[in-house]
Amino acid sequence: MIRYAVVGTGWRSAFFFRLAALMPDRFGVTGVLSRSIERGHDVHARFGCPAFTNLGDLMKSARPDFLVTSIPRDINPGVIEAAVDENLPVLSETPPAADVGGLQALWSRVGSRQLVQVAEQYLLLPDHAARSAVIAGGTIGRPTSVQVSSTHDYHAVSMIRGFLGVGFEPATVRAEHFTAPLSDPLSPQGWSGDDSPIARTTTLATIDFGDRMGLYDFTENQWWNPLRSRRIVIRGERGEIADDSVVRLIDPRTPITSPLVRRQTGRDLNLEGADLDHITFDGAIVYRNVFNGARLSDEDIAIATLLDRMGRWCDQAGEPPYPLASACQDHLIALAVAESIATQSPVVTTTEAWAGG
Repeated sequence: MIRYAVVGTGWRSAFFFRLAALMPDRFGVTGVLSRSIERGHDVHARFGCPAFTNLGDLMKSARPDFLVTSIPRDINPGVIEAAVDENLPVLSETPPAADVGGLQALWSRVGSRQLVQVAEQYLLLPDHAARSAVIAGGTIGRPTSVQVSSTHDYHAVSMIRGFLGVGFEPATVRAEHFTAPLSDPLSPQGWSGDDSPIARTTTLATIDFGDRMGLYDFTENQWWNPLRSRRIVIRGERGEIADDSVVRLIDPRTPITSPLVRRQTGRDLNLEGADLDHITFDGAIVYRNVFNGARLSDEDIAIATLLDRMGRWCDQAGEPPYPLASACQDHLIALAVAESIATQSPVVTTTEAWAGG
């Protein structure tokens, strides 16, 4: 079993408690740290894990394999540093620090210890993982551009960098935004009952890596708004992936198109239960849900995959799930998008200390 403790009791931290409750044979939460005694007691009452108000007490008594931090970005670096000082691996929620100075300071303090991973889950979502497998198989050739209209900031940048296979090279960012009315009736708080159009801002940015390019497109609350879809286009030298459709050449004059197909159980008269089984491409399985039976959403599957990989990495039995250096680079570029909008000019990112890994 993979054992971890959680710092934080907010909306995102609930994923880590819930997954342990759903799969107690795989995951166990050994403790929760909260500045609020009441919220800590609420988590204890719901999930049964001990609650602490002091980090030292948690690390001493809970004895986790690693620490999950799910707290505001301005206080996250201090908790990470304290855990690293105790030689305890950390899976940090995104982003690991608030700004470039904070990223640089955090890296200077803990980077060389190689104990910090980041909970960047988007490339582990089943559909994205299937797309990555198709790319790795060489189907569309070397990727040259990626268009992401799905999520925001460092998450979108991680997808662009991941699909393109980009490392830590400098990038030229050109960004702008515009505002238009849009009905937006759904949020994390639920349905508002009001479909009146309100002002919503769309951010568009190009991220130029020299020989490869990313297009960033995000509208406020796009994650929740049912009136705005998600679009992924990955273009390569010999074809492209557009959402769940893959087109490529099989000879110099024959382009063909094949879909990525999900086997989703529980529909119609299928009585296996509502779950993702696998995703196929041209008859081959390119993604299999190893948590089949737990009835997880795609987001839960991605976070469970992170936890599983983190546990294996801590046991020196697997590759690092998402190193701090990669997350710092994602946020560096995301901050450049905001800077380009504010200055109305291109921004070129610099090579930072974490580029050495």
